[in-house]
Amino acid sequence: MTDFATVLAALRRPRILVRAARCGLSDYRRDRDLKRILRLPKAAAAARALDTLIAEELRLETIRTTGEATYSLQRHVAVLTALLAEAMTVPA
Repeated sequence: MTDFATVLAALRRPRILVRAARCGLSDYRRDRDLKRILRLPKAAAAARALDTLIAEELRLETIRTTGEATYSLQRHVAVLTALLAEAMTVPA
């Protein structure tokens, strides 16, 4: 199992990206949003969801930093929002 606190603490992202993700926390609904973000028929368990979200966020960050045309700011904010929300549900 991944040490999620260590992984999240090591993330270095632009302040505006993190701020946008934090703003999205108030509207985040796990049952609705996690399925859409992970592209699954039902919401995954918290630990599995966090592993998947971390991998997806790293993929999006790579695309962002390399300047690829396929980068989606909306998806990156949604994934970061879900990542923050799911991290709050996992015991320390």
